[in-house]
Amino acid sequence: MAIQPLIPASTFSSCCYNNPTLFCTNSNGVGFYKFTSSLHSHHGSVPKTNQSLPRLCYLPTHFSKSGNGCSWIQHNSLCHSVAASDGCYRGPICYALPTKPAEISTVEDLFDFICSGPLIEKMGLSSQNVVDSIDKWLAYGSYLCRLFKFNEMELTIPQKARFYHYYIPVFLWCEDQISQHYSMFKEGEEIPPLVIGFSAPQGCGKTTLVYALNYLFEVTGRKSAMLSIDDFYLTAEGQAQLRESNPGNALLEFRGNAGSHDLGLSVETLTALSKLTKEDEGLKMKIPRYDKSAFNGRGDRADPSTWPEVEGPLTVVLFEGWMLGFKPLPTEAVTVVDPQLETVNNNMKAYYDAWDKFIKAWIVIKINDPSCVYHWRLQAEIAMREAGKPGMSDEEVRDFVSRYLPAYRAYLPTLYSEGPSGSDPKRLLVVEIDEQRNPILGY
Repeated sequence: MAIQPLIPASTFSSCCYNNPTLFCTNSNGVGFYKFTSSLHSHHGSVPKTNQSLPRLCYLPTHFSKSGNGCSWIQHNSLCHSVAASDGCYRGPICYALPTKPAEISTVEDLFDFICSGPLIEKMGLSSQNVVDSIDKWLAYGSYLCRLFKFNEMELTIPQKARFYHYYIPVFLWCEDQISQHYSMFKEGEEIPPLVIGFSAPQGCGKTTLVYALNYLFEVTGRKSAMLSIDDFYLTAEGQAQLRESNPGNALLEFRGNAGSHDLGLSVETLTALSKLTKEDEGLKMKIPRYDKSAFNGRGDRADPSTWPEVEGPLTVVLFEGWMLGFKPLPTEAVTVVDPQLETVNNNMKAYYDAWDKFIKAWIVIKINDPSCVYHWRLQAEIAMREAGKPGMSDEEVRDFVSRYLPAYRAYLPTLYSEGPSGSDPKRLLVVEIDEQRNPILGY
């Protein structure tokens, strides 16, 4: 079967985004690929076949030596704002990463790489499924290259793995969840947006994942909203009151643990978002945001004038947070980890009604060692300081993270074994990642 080379990202962006149907060649005039500019349909010239493409190469799915931090992003100014909020640091630690472009130059090579990903089996995808949808994979990959300003012909293996082994498979899973959500309503009924919850430890890359998914929804013609539990932290004044009400409890001295959130604002916001249906087309609302850099890193709610605005009708709400889905435990189960957790555990009893009951599909990003959070958080603060924003010192980061670790040790085992609070096992995707934030397993 004839396989055409992938076109460079620069050619794709200059041709395929501006013309309805094009037959493109690369800068050397070698090979061509045909797309339509419709955001709902990209028809590639990859021929369909009843037989799977031959697997020409087998590439590793575990890239533990790809570097630390946000290892797949290198020298990319556009991602600085994402990294600053997400825990991705591209300082000297990233300069030692492999810079040789991945050995991928044809659609067939890319097909083999896609099929080697750790999430394919969990997605229920066969090699034939990938063949039949290769045009979508190519289009989504090109969109992500455009978003992160990468040349798709010169992706490093960590970058390529992040797109084709992680972001695109998760996006396809989200699309399937949306289809299931829509199927639950009768014709003519107003369909609220699907709320997908992302439960993942701090700094593991969930914000960048949600950022990428939001963009893919945007370019495929679906309106989405991004939301974080961080958006619902108490104001600086509210945090001070919480601290004064719990003297000596280090877990409630700063923002983070259950009790430090404005649950009324959570309910108000999620309820309003659920009403942005077709009936309210064109209706706009502002979403709260939190400024972590305020008060020398202690944080405060951002001024409402700076809150982003979303417009209905919404298809999906992407809601992420480090403690989403945590379940209250028997008192003795938490006090054995840390006696100070008893108050936090009691506070958590109100969180299901404020957060989890709105979530109908879940993505849990699993880690093996909570101590990774310290290193990831340190990278985030370094990135904030490099961006010219106030950030915590290394010692302050260590102290800050130490206030989260008891909750991780107490609640993560139950989250991983039982799933999030109120979740449907059929609507749950668990992605296990390594210390470099690369997926190594999906189930």
